[in-house]
Amino acid sequence: MSTLKTLTPLFNLDDVPAPRHTGNGFTGQDVISVSQFDRPRLDYIFTRAREMRAMVKRVGASDLLKGFVLACLFYEPSTRTSASFIAAMERLGGSVIPITQGVQFSSVSKGETLADTVRTLEQYADVIVLRHPEIGSAQLAADYASVPVINAGDGAGEHPTQALLDLFTIQDELGTIDGLKIAMVGDLRYGRTVHSLTKLLLQYKVSLRFVSPEILRLPLTIMNEVIDAGLDVRETHDVADVIENADVLYVTRVQKERFSDLAQYEEVKDHYEITPELMARAKQKMIVMHPLPRVGEIHYAVDADPRAAYFRQVQNGMYIRMALLAAVLGRA
Repeated sequence: MSTLKTLTPLFNLDDVPAPRHTGNGFTGQDVISVSQFDRPRLDYIFTRAREMRAMVKRVGASDLLKGFVLACLFYEPSTRTSASFIAAMERLGGSVIPITQGVQFSSVSKGETLADTVRTLEQYADVIVLRHPEIGSAQLAADYASVPVINAGDGAGEHPTQALLDLFTIQDELGTIDGLKIAMVGDLRYGRTVHSLTKLLLQYKVSLRFVSPEILRLPLTIMNEVIDAGLDVRETHDVADVIENADVLYVTRVQKERFSDLAQYEEVKDHYEITPELMARAKQKMIVMHPLPRVGEIHYAVDADPRAAYFRQVQNGMYIRMALLAAVLGRA
């Protein structure tokens, strides 16, 4: 975990009411990896997220972060993550510098390093959200920045805020996490959402089923962590092996952009399809999740099934990110 940083807000906190919650352990900190979150910290963020949801449904927005600025720096395309961070900041009354339409139109195209880019943006912003194609890029940015950096995905590495909203959705939909059977389907090799969620789930008493083609199996390093944690875990190539007992079916797309050999991509891209016929074999109380976007692995006919939770999952992302922004800026 990164060391605490000194914030320089754009207004004097002495002029506004003190936050209701102090000493939350997040103020001024980076959010780089799910390894920063134990169960008490998860409970804290989930509680704040539920408060944010209640506030949005009641009044729509607040001025909790009025005067603070978020720099949204995305080196890769994004719809949900960038939009939800922007919506989260604006719902809380803050402002956004949106660099989300491709850094090829920024000074990066002139050869500027990531370190210099974040050191420039911190002159304008109180927190930086970064998506980058290289593993370890978020930590590198945090090492140079003097304001909090939040990792919005670093290549095939981690996507901690997605994992937080995924875990929050499971708890919210099913009322618990302990004791569940969770099946992850699709691209488990490159899927950073799967990597981060799996690491968070090591703190719970769950059974894990990993369903993928051979070339997209979960990395051995993460599988060893699961085994060392003593969880009930199995691998299979067939989603039919898990559909009847799964409490959570977490589906991911096969990511074309991660393949250097497109022939391999074509071979596995349509390996799994979640259809109404398959869902007829699933339990009545279960949920289907997906970090989105989807490209055919869940049929549109499944959307009408009340067990399809993926768009509720998207909405939860805004509440989780509202909670995180407020926490790192000392206003949770």
